[in-house]
Amino acid sequence: MAALSGAAWLGPLAAGAQTMRNGDILELGAQAIGVVTRVSPAIHGRDLSEGYLTQPALMAMLTPWREALTLKATADLEGLTIKRGELTPGIYGEGYIDRRHPHTYLHELLVSSARRFRPDGVSGASIAMGKGFAPFGTDDPMARPFEKYPINHHLAQILERAVAIGALRTGPWIMEAAAFNGDEPTSPGDVPNRTRYWDSWSGRITFVPWPQGEFQTSYARVKSPENAAGGGADQRKQSASIRLEDVQHSGYALFEWARTGDYVGSTRTFTFTSLLAETSARYDRVSGGLRIESTERPDEERLVDEFRTPVPPNDPGIEGRSRWTIITARVSGTLINAGNLSIEPFAELARARVTQTLRPSVFDPRQFYGSDRIWSLSVGAKVALGMSHMRMGRYGVAIPAVQKAGSRGMEMHDK
Repeated sequence: MAALSGAAWLGPLAAGAQTMRNGDILELGAQAIGVVTRVSPAIHGRDLSEGYLTQPALMAMLTPWREALTLKATADLEGLTIKRGELTPGIYGEGYIDRRHPHTYLHELLVSSARRFRPDGVSGASIAMGKGFAPFGTDDPMARPFEKYPINHHLAQILERAVAIGALRTGPWIMEAAAFNGDEPTSPGDVPNRTRYWDSWSGRITFVPWPQGEFQTSYARVKSPENAAGGGADQRKQSASIRLEDVQHSGYALFEWARTGDYVGSTRTFTFTSLLAETSARYDRVSGGLRIESTERPDEERLVDEFRTPVPPNDPGIEGRSRWTIITARVSGTLINAGNLSIEPFAELARARVTQTLRPSVFDPRQFYGSDRIWSLSVGAKVALGMSHMRMGRYGVAIPAVQKAGSRGMEMHDK
């Protein structure tokens, strides 16, 4: 039923996706995922089963003068469909824990301008400004193969900020630097705090030795992300990754390391690290994927709703620290891929093992969940219309490949 309702929600956009396009000037797209998830045990030895319409998004890209002016916009409607959060064992952030939080309605609205220096169209410079992703870490999980987000989402990306980004590309090297507001969103309708604009910064260097290979390292200093008024703990973040893809775009692999340190002044209080490897491959209409993740997370004070934590935190300390080792397998098949419409049923099975890494601590994972091993099964279907979801987190010349739009979605081609 959830998948059918997703199709109904997208249906009226079909005509718009077809008639509003003007060559490659305007591209429109939409997507939604209907999914049922069962977690065993979810909390206090109890199993939970829930259904959602998750990741409903409207996307647009306007390029009236090609790269000289690009407007990229993404509206995320999760505030309407998963206000309570989506069951995801181990995940945390923005006042949610063991449920993924809904993103803000205005997920991305950014203007960029790029100029190429050489006839080969590779080297160049660009600027970008608006609301979007800071140049740090890896692609947004929404644009990656799995429905369930990895729990390192807040360690490996910095998103939904007011950003000003400069990028330079020379041959295989891409360099980015940005200033942005440090405060995280506190609700789907939240906007960046004006008094916090440009109080944080990040930089990223990417090496692209061949069109299907990317090596990146990045660093960020984020002021008081969990306290919008300021005065909370700061973060110093590091990331390194390797991303590989085959020429036919039918196979993909990502290897990622991330670390975040919490600081009060110049004193480091806590450090959280993550290692992740994921891969997927497609043959004809069938796709399969595997993700292995080992991530440390803070175990914060919980509210009466034990899937929520106070925002901002009542105390700069934490009740514990745990490491989550999760293996996720995915299989999917393309049911419909005709014109602007695609429907892809899928199933994901995950096994998580959680262990304390801070002893003694108030929070005992085995006692809280009822086991130190947690299983999760998700079954559903993704419905997409028009332009498919683009890679998210890079703008202008920092995009390693040039996006060429077509009626069946966004195809990535290098010049």
